[in-house]
Amino acid sequence: MNEAKFNQMVDDLMFDIEETIDDSGVDIDYENSGGMLTLTCDLNGSQIILSRQPSMAEIWLAAQSGGFHFKLKGDNGEIKWRNTVSDELLSAMLTEACQAQSSESIQFDF
Repeated sequence: MNEAKFNQMVDDLMFDIEETIDDSGVDIDYENSGGMLTLTCDLNGSQIILSRQPSMAEIWLAAQSGGFHFKLKGDNGEIKWRNTVSDELLSAMLTEACQAQSSESIQFDF
């Protein structure tokens, strides 16, 4: 995948995350700047950061639970962002991080 396609896919993903937060009504603010999406939990000010790494074709997630790397992987025609170590979905890990840090219920599905 070339860098332009990677960047477009990440832009679309970050937009989906923003829309999910807006639609859910949770008290999580976000700022998208310079290839980084920063989520700030109003409850305690803790942050979750998603950053693009085009040279590695990865997305990195930093949360209180740790730092994680994700690559696009797929089977049966379904390509998803998966943890490079555990193979867990980014959507599931982001859901868990937001719920743990904000104490609010939100579900990401991308």
